Amino acid sequence: MISLTTLINKLPSYNYLDTQDPIIKDLQMDSREVTEGSLFFCIPGFTVDGHDFAHQAVGNGAVAIIAERELDVSVPVVVVKDAKKAMAILSARFYNYPTNKLHLIGVTGTNGKTTVTHLIEKILSDAGKNTGLIGTMYVKYNKQIEDAKNTTPESLVLQKNFSKMVENGVEAVTMEVSSHALQLGRVHGTHFDVAVFTNLSQDHLDFHETMEKYAQAKGLLFAQLGNGYHENNQPIAVLNVDDHYYKMISTMTAAPILSYGINGEGDMKATNINLNEKGVSFQLNIGNETAKVSMKMAGTFSIYNALAAAAATYASGIPLEAIAHSLSQVKGVSGRFERVELNQPFHVIVDYAHTPDSLENVLETIREFAKGKISVVVGCGGDRDKTKRPKMAAIAESLSDFVYLTSDNPRTEAPEAILRQMEEGMKGSNYQVIINRKDAIYEAVRRAEKDEVILIAGKGHETYQTIGTVNHHFDDRLVAKEAVKECRN
Repeated sequence: MISLTTLINKLPSYNYLDTQDPIIKDLQMDSREVTEGSLFFCIPGFTVDGHDFAHQAVGNGAVAIIAERELDVSVPVVVVKDAKKAMAILSARFYNYPTNKLHLIGVTGTNGKTTVTHLIEKILSDAGKNTGLIGTMYVKYNKQIEDAKNTTPESLVLQKNFSKMVENGVEAVTMEVSSHALQLGRVHGTHFDVAVFTNLSQDHLDFHETMEKYAQAKGLLFAQLGNGYHENNQPIAVLNVDDHYYKMISTMTAAPILSYGINGEGDMKATNINLNEKGVSFQLNIGNETAKVSMKMAGTFSIYNALAAAAATYASGIPLEAIAHSLSQVKGVSGRFERVELNQPFHVIVDYAHTPDSLENVLETIREFAKGKISVVVGCGGDRDKTKRPKMAAIAESLSDFVYLTSDNPRTEAPEAILRQMEEGMKGSNYQVIINRKDAIYEAVRRAEKDEVILIAGKGHETYQTIGTVNHHFDDRLVAKEAVKECRN
């Protein structure tokens, strides 16, 4: 708890004319979550404006409000120019700057964030660290798992989560940092010790408009590492030297860079690479140190994910041999190249691939081991980047034998319209449009031949299908299992 005036003194500029000085017991940006003693932030959003809910917040017990304009309410109002920036500053202060007490690794990039954060967590945990993880799938620490509404939560939620972790003895946290979060300032007030860049390819252009703006948003993580050099706890930027945007990202940070790659230029390198359908093996190299890695995760992209995690944890002080040992113990990450196996005479693989680049990577990996035909069940999300729709379809067609175009979180768009745009990328006739995703999966399984590989792409770990504004329970893995059982009996 802290008095309002003591809390807001951390703001460089504000307008507060009230003589009251209430005690703040909690911070909230959702009026429905407000309880007695809360400070409520009126955040202007894309669809709703928090200022419209100020009266509801007061009714629920808010004792003060941060807003961008004067409000006619019965509690003190602090007027600021940017409520979201103020929320980040005050959240960090209210929770006593928790990231200063944690070793924090942030991971950004188009593809691989979830896998890399899980690999990092595994390595740190094996090294005896009490770890936390924040990302697309959940918030996790001390064997507790909480649902995640966003890949990267808003600053208030983020600081609260960090504070809980500190209270529970967590030492090291790895988190996914989305481009939206960086652009919208969700990680303002968060101190990163290591920042990791995986790769950059087309995604989220509905929000960022161009690849250049998208790259700049990703680069903010590295620009925000700070310009000071420190005797202790020097921030480190871990960058994929093989990615086209490496040079751009590298110029955006003053932090020392630890690069990684396969093509020979990285500080952390993978050599003597062996790829097979069950996984990958390679030699991990940095300086004069080497260690062998054998992973149960397939594809060249898995090597890049392993290298990113290895470089981040090496920068965090974990010995190379320990890193290699942990990587070799990983069995996989939920919804990432996850196999559905019920002794059927064909293969079913579920993967989160929802960008042109990630779909291409997964299909290229499948082509390396496939002994039979390859079929793909794929769609594109509604209310998102429309330009990638024909590209996704074209990649699926070029790298497989048959494509099932179907729904994938159509949201408020008509599924038929999304699929028509995907069809524009198809050149041949080896495809079928099946709007209902369950029906598409069942049809792919029903028609599967011996040794065929079915890739169900786009949703991965997700357990819902968003139609309109409602999430309906749907899990590609469970549907695929049901299809195999029913269609093969």
